[in-house]
Amino acid sequence: MDIAINALLTAVGLAMLCFGGNWLVSGGVVIAKKLRISNLVIGMTVVAYGTSTPELAASIAAAGEHTEIILGNIIGSNIANVGMVIGIAAIIVPLAVSRTTLRKEIPIMLGVSLLLVALSVDGELSQYDGGILLASLLVFAVYTYRDAKKQRDEADEEISETKNGVYLKAGGLIVIGVVLLGVGAYFTVENAVVLAKEFGLSEKIIGLTVIAIGTSLPELITSIIAIRKGHTDIGVGNIIGSNIYNILMIMGVGAALGSVLIAPGVFIDYAIMIAFSLSLLIAIKLGVINKTMGFVLATAYVAYLIVTFLI
Repeated sequence: MDIAINALLTAVGLAMLCFGGNWLVSGGVVIAKKLRISNLVIGMTVVAYGTSTPELAASIAAAGEHTEIILGNIIGSNIANVGMVIGIAAIIVPLAVSRTTLRKEIPIMLGVSLLLVALSVDGELSQYDGGILLASLLVFAVYTYRDAKKQRDEADEEISETKNGVYLKAGGLIVIGVVLLGVGAYFTVENAVVLAKEFGLSEKIIGLTVIAIGTSLPELITSIIAIRKGHTDIGVGNIIGSNIYNILMIMGVGAALGSVLIAPGVFIDYAIMIAFSLSLLIAIKLGVINKTMGFVLATAYVAYLIVTFLI
């Protein structure tokens, strides 16, 4: 009976993720148009921050006692974002990607991943390391802000009351979307963990798989909804931004709240995370992530899950 209730609550959580993702994308697109900012930047900022909320909540909850879950959640989410989210999204609709993304945003994502590896070499992510990650987050925030300003028209238009009303409505959609994503992810993750423990899974495996997939569901739902609405840049930008925030913001907060010990086996997971990111870089050289590449990414992710469970 308890298992049936957990399964039901998981389904409720998934439904909330669907509604939350839809409203978050809708609000983000309205703001992008009104502020004359590209969908890619909105995807990397407003939408990415919103869909990273579940990972942040899970990491704060796990800080101190369950550090394996924090690290596993972040690594697993970044792998899932590329393998599961972009893979499935590309199977549905080929993803056209701008050259700017190739030249700047993807290398930033790879650089942030390498920074995490470098800080982990001594076997611990200390509170000092957490500070470095959070400082890097501030630098990235300044970069995206300046990039957004460059994209705005030179004309300085007066904002009317009608526009204020539009901003208020769009902001409301974003807030409601983020709340639904957070609560929905909580229901999904908490009940999925209960179900996973029934099968005797370890914290590391739960973090790398169950929680990682659960907290990546907002990215999956949001990206698919954005792509179906014709906003592929929001879908791709959401993944790039989320992967960057997962390391800089979520790992930064997790380490700042309490040191995170690094087990030697984690470096294998680091290598897999970077390999998925590199595969994305190779695919984008064509200017599009086609259905074939989507199948390759999704299949590689399924293989990763199988190997993780078997080891």
